[in-house]
Amino acid sequence: MRETARLEDRWAVFHRWGPYGLLLMSSLMAWAVADALGMGAGELSACGALVVTAVAAELWWSRAGRGRPAGPSPAGVLLYATRWALGFALTWLNPLFAFYAVLGYFTTGLLPRRLRGAGLFATAVTVAGSQSGGLPPDGRTGWALFGGLLAANSLLVLLFGHFADLEEDRARTQATTIAELERTNTALQQALDENAALHSQLLVQAREAGVADERRRLAAEIHDTLAQGLTGIIAQLQVAANTPDPAAGRAHLDRALALARESLGEARRSVHNLSPVALADGGLPEALKRTVTEWAERSGVRAEFTVTGTAEPLHDELAATLLRIAQEALANTARHARAARTGVTLSYMGDEVTLDIRDDGRGFDPLAVPARTSAGGFGLDGMRARAERVAGSLTVESEPGGGTAVSVRVPLVRHEP
Repeated sequence: MRETARLEDRWAVFHRWGPYGLLLMSSLMAWAVADALGMGAGELSACGALVVTAVAAELWWSRAGRGRPAGPSPAGVLLYATRWALGFALTWLNPLFAFYAVLGYFTTGLLPRRLRGAGLFATAVTVAGSQSGGLPPDGRTGWALFGGLLAANSLLVLLFGHFADLEEDRARTQATTIAELERTNTALQQALDENAALHSQLLVQAREAGVADERRRLAAEIHDTLAQGLTGIIAQLQVAANTPDPAAGRAHLDRALALARESLGEARRSVHNLSPVALADGGLPEALKRTVTEWAERSGVRAEFTVTGTAEPLHDELAATLLRIAQEALANTARHARAARTGVTLSYMGDEVTLDIRDDGRGFDPLAVPARTSAGGFGLDGMRARAERVAGSLTVESEPGGGTAVSVRVPLVRHEP
């Protein structure tokens, strides 16, 4: 594009000053050979008048602001015709004025496309007359030479005209392409601006989603640790307060103290998003076994824990999720089921791990479970959310009087040290 602009600037300089230069050069050369050509005073005076007229025409064009032909126009046609008429007359008087007449070859842009062939042919007539020795031709030989030169010039003019038309078409296509590129660049910039705005909006939404997810995590952790721990502490303290046996009361107080310490530790670990305390000293099977045993002692419900398949070390997030779900399910059993027996089964099945918690309690209708309130726990929704967070699923099977079975399925992702 820069090369095109420089070329256009050079043509603008030529169209502005070229006519004056060619006219001056032709005048000097014609004056130098005037005596050799036998020009009289009248012919010299006519040449001077025509040269002055040509200068006046160029000045008029310059003052009209048309020093650089931007396209065909009536004024441009008038200028082209004036230049040709002056060039033809001057060349008739002195053949060396053809240097000025040749200007017609380079300024056909002033003419409409339908008139360019005629303009080029008229210029070829003037140039051929100069090349054949001046107008009019002398004798049959002169006319024959003039005809041959006119044919040669016409052929060259046709070729140059064809190339000029091709160049004009190319320039027009280039201008259209540039305009289209500018529109495309504008649309692209608008799209980039919109994408930047959307990116900023997505960042805000991601930040808000992260905050909301962290709040849900902390809420679930508090429910699974502090809430359950406080419930157990209250139950132990109530039993200790109501028992007449000092030794039994002391045992319940010790159990309440241990629960308080464990809950405090779990709360601290939850804040820092660490694995549960029960997983710190062993794998998931050992943690679940201790959880079931301690829960049975607190609740007085007979509970059994079973492992099937080959136990493998699980990713910390998976192990913590399954442990929390088991704790919540057992807490719900103690709180609502009035069960006599409970079974917890951890199964390793190839690329999947399942956890089943069953009881023989009074059961319930899963479709009729009320929505969580500000005073209630996270319950089934919380357990299901935990499972889905690690690409797992949770199903509940229960009916009034028929007990309850909670089943969790998660992909087996091994622990990487």
